[in-house]
Amino acid sequence: MRKTRAEIMDYAAKMSLENTACSTIDPELYERYAVKRGLRDKNGIGVLAGLTTISTVKAYEDTPEGRKPCAGELRYRGINVTDLVRGCIQEKRFGFEEAAYLLLFGALPNKAQLSEFNDILATMRCLPRNFVRDVVMKAPSKDIMNSLTRSVLTLSAYDSNPTEMTQENVLRQCLSLISRFPMLAVYGYQAYNHYICNDSLYIHHPDAKLSAAENILRLLRPDKKYTALEAQVLDIALILHMEHGGGNNSSFTTHVVASSGSDTFSVMAAALCSLKGPKHGGANIKVVEMVKDIKRHVRNVHDEDAVRAYLEKLLNREAFDKKGLIYGMGHAVYSISDPRAEIFKSFVEKLAREKGREEDFALYSLIARLGPQVISERRRIYKGVSPNVDFYSGFVYSMLDIPPELYTPIFAMARVVGWSAHMLEELTNVDKIIRPAYKSVSEKQPYLPLAER
Repeated sequence: MRKTRAEIMDYAAKMSLENTACSTIDPELYERYAVKRGLRDKNGIGVLAGLTTISTVKAYEDTPEGRKPCAGELRYRGINVTDLVRGCIQEKRFGFEEAAYLLLFGALPNKAQLSEFNDILATMRCLPRNFVRDVVMKAPSKDIMNSLTRSVLTLSAYDSNPTEMTQENVLRQCLSLISRFPMLAVYGYQAYNHYICNDSLYIHHPDAKLSAAENILRLLRPDKKYTALEAQVLDIALILHMEHGGGNNSSFTTHVVASSGSDTFSVMAAALCSLKGPKHGGANIKVVEMVKDIKRHVRNVHDEDAVRAYLEKLLNREAFDKKGLIYGMGHAVYSISDPRAEIFKSFVEKLAREKGREEDFALYSLIARLGPQVISERRRIYKGVSPNVDFYSGFVYSMLDIPPELYTPIFAMARVVGWSAHMLEELTNVDKIIRPAYKSVSEKQPYLPLAER
């Protein structure tokens, strides 16, 4: 007999208790068998699972007295990302494209190489005929990451050679996805905004003469207009989110899925599914929501004692989502500082002045100062705590009038470059499926015939 939805939900609620009972593992067993939960040891150091030349994430220095925390450092192919951003700003050009070239090909491009690379990306910045109508518009969703993932998987059906895993074919597919991600995400949002929110529908074509950052703003805004500072800040955000070592969740997913021999579209879809979680790429949305909650519940956000008391409530699971977290504080790797947050901060201040949001910036700055203090006082931590890049990125996107539904997709528009580099690195160096070991701690049971159960 067919069940109703309510009956199915009741069944799921009842049987989830059974599943929890059989799935729960005694935490002591992790200690007994020296299993690194989350593939990290007690000090938060990741278990070494591979080698990479793509980027370097530094948070500690080895000294004669032992390993000590240091100011965070991020390098793309050996080049400090701080120098990369500074160089682009000083020479007054957008840097996403040359940073992408650096990660994919190992060296910064000269003028001719950069021009050719830009032409390739511009040429590929288009979608198959009627793809927007037949795929993007047909099933609009508030979850733009799911919409983006669906579009990426569907693109495989339009590809001339979707499953050939040669280096040149995979590189071609990666370049096409790098070019197309902004369109897929923004068009997905426009479909949601029109069909579900009953707003106007805008589908703009990208401009081949513009940078990735400029095109994102052009595609999103009804009038296609943006300021030079807006485009510059978004370009910097894309550079800073582009890559972060092979151990971050979505890049590791890229290695795992690529190691099975799966195709490029499936690898990128898996990476997108990994990125969308609130513990990874979705964290910036939680920061914005948390700050809104502070403004609702703290009468005077300039009062340090009042803000500190709210932050203490957050840690005590008494405020906001009651998860016991101050979102945007701390990082799995960095301790003293996240270099991406340090770079971001000065541009956040400039943009806040342009947008008339100095008071919001003052509140963010206050949280950035008090948050680490409150966490250090109330939590036993093995390393320093500092604001991470997600602490500022959501605030930046809100000032750029980017809807929250696109915060994580913008992260994906940048990180697809890093995923591409990691997929190509996996194909180049390792012809072996990634299969870590899991130790079974279940007890043997006899099989009982159905009539005896």
